[in-house]
Amino acid sequence: MLGKTANGLFWMYRALERAENIARLIETGQRIALTRLGSSEDEWRSVLQTSGSLDAYETFYDEVNRDHAVDWLLRSKDNPGSVMSCISQARQNARMVRTGLTTEVWEATNAAYMVAKDSLARKVPDRDMPKVLRMLRQRAGMVRGATHGTMLRNDVYDFARIGTFLERADNTARIIDVKYYVLLPTVASVGSSIDNVQWEILLRSVSGRGGFRMAYGAQLEPRGIATFLTLDRRMPRSLAFCTSKILGNMNYLESDYGVRLQSTQMAEDLQQRFMRMSIDDVFDYGLHEYIQKVLGDIAAIGHQIEIDYRFYE
Repeated sequence: MLGKTANGLFWMYRALERAENIARLIETGQRIALTRLGSSEDEWRSVLQTSGSLDAYETFYDEVNRDHAVDWLLRSKDNPGSVMSCISQARQNARMVRTGLTTEVWEATNAAYMVAKDSLARKVPDRDMPKVLRMLRQRAGMVRGATHGTMLRNDVYDFARIGTFLERADNTARIIDVKYYVLLPTVASVGSSIDNVQWEILLRSVSGRGGFRMAYGAQLEPRGIATFLTLDRRMPRSLAFCTSKILGNMNYLESDYGVRLQSTQMAEDLQQRFMRMSIDDVFDYGLHEYIQKVLGDIAAIGHQIEIDYRFYE
């Protein structure tokens, strides 16, 4: 496969995953705002920080408030990480690799762009926000469904999956890191109480509330939630699940091309060192330090993939 084609596929699916994740973050911010009696500025700052766009936001706005934050994350052309920007980038990359996609995948991607363009042409009214966010998430899911249902399991599919799960792992790690104080075991051990709404919101942000209750029961507590989001291989947005899929598809590429590249070894090292720890080991290591190390490794793997597969040649 040409490096340019691999590049297009990788970033097409990263952009789609990012668009869906940002929509989830906005929805989370909306839910938090509904539970707060006072100002929700700190929580919107937290949402912007999780998305990785706080610094850029602050170059355009002097203060953090709900209206500016939502518009920045949802539809701002000045924000390359906004939902609209990401979906536009995904469609542009899909056009570049059109011959590698099935008709169903292309049509789903193009439809996602057209729906987003129409829905986000102007500021979204509060009453329409839940419907618009749900529709954006569903459109991203349709592209993913078309991919799983129609794409040949070859290197095209592998690059799509690697892009998806690198972005998903990065998002989950960022959510945990921004909210890590909620997950610290000392919170429970000293007898402090945290509003259950915060736990619900944390799990909702990764679509994990129902799965957590099935796996761990109705009791929301730090150890179980930390395990669920980091090391539980059944949870499709956990760090362990995402890194296992990244490594699996990189191993398929290794088998197809007959060569082991540095990026594959880096993914295996990440899996071996950090995804086979117990949750007690994670807390002993330091949850924040653990997440920071995982985030750094994810970024390094993504960069090495670009080098190994000659994305820009």
